[in-house]
Amino acid sequence: MGGIDEKHRRWAVQRHLNGECTASICTSLGRSKRWLQKWVKRHDPDNPHWYRSHSRRPRHNPRRISNEVVQAVKTIRLQLYNQDLFCGAQAILWELQDLGIKPLPSLRTINRILAREGLTHRRTGVYVPKGRAYPKLPALKANQTHQTDLVGPCYLKGPIRFYSLNTVDLSTARCGINPSSSKSGQDIIDGLWKIWKRMGIPDNIQIDNAMSFFGGYKPPVEWGR
Repeated sequence: MGGIDEKHRRWAVQRHLNGECTASICTSLGRSKRWLQKWVKRHDPDNPHWYRSHSRRPRHNPRRISNEVVQAVKTIRLQLYNQDLFCGAQAILWELQDLGIKPLPSLRTINRILAREGLTHRRTGVYVPKGRAYPKLPALKANQTHQTDLVGPCYLKGPIRFYSLNTVDLSTARCGINPSSSKSGQDIIDGLWKIWKRMGIPDNIQIDNAMSFFGGYKPPVEWGR
């Protein structure tokens, strides 16, 4: 717009200020009464550009995702990737839910963020052992030493996310498995107790990074022998 339209606005308002009839102004310019009222109201003698059109672009977009959520998506994706875990949009959405992020972005929005930030590459190469020796506890008889690990999150179609608490008797190679919908400390404790009721309570339990494994929950002392 501009040009003749801006000229008409200035001319129409000036004629109105000179006392000319509204109907006469609108008829001569082929404009409506509402149009004239708009520009008379917009007229500002202190603003030399009052006759120019304002941008119709909305100042606020309620659907625009916040920078905080974008950063959270990027951080979670990198953390999951570095831990060799599933790091797609659904896995990221679950992690956002666990963190209490609100409002939650949709899967489509998360995928757009990942594409825009260049975080869609897949893992390459093969696993290289770190060469770290795990501590060895005596395992000469049944239930002397159990080795326990939390596997997950694992995924099924639906989508369904779950964890698996796996325990092995290092002497007999007997296994115990207990699925869980979360990795909370209480769920892990409950899972261990269910496994031990089937396999027996061990003298020793070997867990890598125990406090992280238990989510900060300290098992009761009386569980040991």
